[in-house]
Amino acid sequence: MTLIPTRRTLLAGLAAFAGSGAVPIRAAARSSRQTKRPPIADRRFVSLAVETEIARVSVGTGDPELRWLFANCYPNTLDTTVEMGTLDRRPDSFVITGDIPCLWLRDSAAQVHGYLSLARKDPALQTLFRGLIARHARCILIDPYANAFARDVTAGTPLSWAKDDLTTMKPGVAERKWEVDSLCHVVRLAYGYWRATGDRAPFDARWGGAARTIVATFRAQQRKDGPGPYRFQRATESATDTLILDGYGAPTRKVGLIHSMFRPSDDACVYPFLIPANLFAVAALRWLAVLAHETRGDTALATDAIALADEVDAALRAHGRIGEGAAAVWAYEVDGYGNTLFMDDANAPSLSSLAMLGCVPRDDALFRRTEVRCWSDANPYFFRGRAGEGIGGPHVGLGMIWPMSLIVRAMSSDDDATIARCLHVLKTTHAGTGFMHEAFGADDPSHFTRPWFAWANSLFGEMIVDLTRRKPHLLA
Repeated sequence: MTLIPTRRTLLAGLAAFAGSGAVPIRAAARSSRQTKRPPIADRRFVSLAVETEIARVSVGTGDPELRWLFANCYPNTLDTTVEMGTLDRRPDSFVITGDIPCLWLRDSAAQVHGYLSLARKDPALQTLFRGLIARHARCILIDPYANAFARDVTAGTPLSWAKDDLTTMKPGVAERKWEVDSLCHVVRLAYGYWRATGDRAPFDARWGGAARTIVATFRAQQRKDGPGPYRFQRATESATDTLILDGYGAPTRKVGLIHSMFRPSDDACVYPFLIPANLFAVAALRWLAVLAHETRGDTALATDAIALADEVDAALRAHGRIGEGAAAVWAYEVDGYGNTLFMDDANAPSLSSLAMLGCVPRDDALFRRTEVRCWSDANPYFFRGRAGEGIGGPHVGLGMIWPMSLIVRAMSSDDDATIARCLHVLKTTHAGTGFMHEAFGADDPSHFTRPWFAWANSLFGEMIVDLTRRKPHLLA
């Protein structure tokens, strides 16, 4: 039987922790900045391990602005976006994105990823992860092509812009944009939880069914035998919100790559073979194979996942690059006919995020060449301005830098000067809010989108924890 900590128990524990003085926050006392966190009683989820981690990292962070930002951002997902419940007498976790009250598979998985290292020693976090892994499995079994879901699996979409979409909208689906990375992020979180805890509890028959559905969906979207079951159109003035050719997207030559009709930004692909998403899929399929074998003894699923990973990997090597030899870089999108698009988008998976996500080794030469090109004028969505430089994307327009791109670069880099530049821009562009945003103006940080964007906040906190381990002198 799973023991689910009550909110009263967790709040009592946090109150005792706060009054104990057991972990002094020496550095925080030097700052006059006021916390931006909700009062303890208003926080949606409480983890004593996370509170201890905030105190530990704060002590080692001498920069008062970074220390303040970390204390606000790192727990933001727990403080504001988690809704705990039970289903079939087991934990159920619903994690919204922030200012949009729905669960995105990608965002929810990424929002809690930075707490994985603490899960082994915190039963409350284990309950959260078990509930979210179970919720993800339920969502995938409802519709593996959907990117976002409602809390009530029997309800229609609560999103006004999705109500009239020309696609198969099932109860519980909030938006149905097919994005390969949605399923990859789900696997990454489940694999990370298994590696961090060795807990088999989430990997039940329902999860096994969802895992088989992931592999089957990836195979269907290779589209070897026809256009497949997915199509999508939306009546909109924005070309990036719908698909051409009766909702099936641009034509491709079927080379073994997986079609992703939308990017992780929720913008439509120009060419349906999104290379960072396919690289992510290869890694996710290998992780899924480990999970299938080690948690369920499902050799058939593990073998199937590895076979598909090998096939997609070979297709990437044959069709996913621009240039040859030592000059080659990864393309952003291709169509299999030889047409390629080079750019990068701040959302992950991006070309810049491949090492951070575990898709390639950090010292991989092809990745490093690609990253350099992404952070240059060769990328049409690389912007420079008075506030700094960084990568954006078409989602919110030109001249808008996404903090996420700077966070990803800092987490991917081993160069002190590069990381220091990223930290400087991040701490000087939050417009006094104490949080990260979706994007800010390259010349005017007071012009920003999404004041409550939990993924960016959590990723910032994850970065600071990472730098505490790798580069503590940059925070001192």
